[in-house]
Amino acid sequence: MSERTILLVEDNPNDEALTLRALKKSNILNPVVVARDGAEALDYLFSRGAHQGRKAGNPELVLLDLKLPKVDGLEVLRQLRTDERTKLLPVVVLTSSVEEQDVMRGYALGANSYVRKPVDFNQFVDAVKQLGLYWLVLNQRPPNP
Repeated sequence: MSERTILLVEDNPNDEALTLRALKKSNILNPVVVARDGAEALDYLFSRGAHQGRKAGNPELVLLDLKLPKVDGLEVLRQLRTDERTKLLPVVVLTSSVEEQDVMRGYALGANSYVRKPVDFNQFVDAVKQLGLYWLVLNQRPPNP
């Protein structure tokens, strides 16, 4: 995808606004598509449902919350990793969950990174800036299938 889109999968409107603000404050100007539940994220990624017919191609990065309605983040991750079109897509779990089992399951299912959302906004902006620098600038991705 030439636009280097970020897919933000987040059901909490406050966390969505905070993440978008942190991206902007960090000068990460990539287009951001927001999916507010796991089912919508899967529909977007696999061009089905409301996203049927969208221009083909994967986003550059998925920022994935775990505690989502309809389909939870771990199931979204599982489905991404079992499909040839998305199995290499960079996925950063960005969540407030502090449960060790979530960290273990996230990595076991193929998360590329697991980041806990800091409570402090300045720390959150710094974390988002570091994520953007690494995943959108420094990281060398394989080509889209």
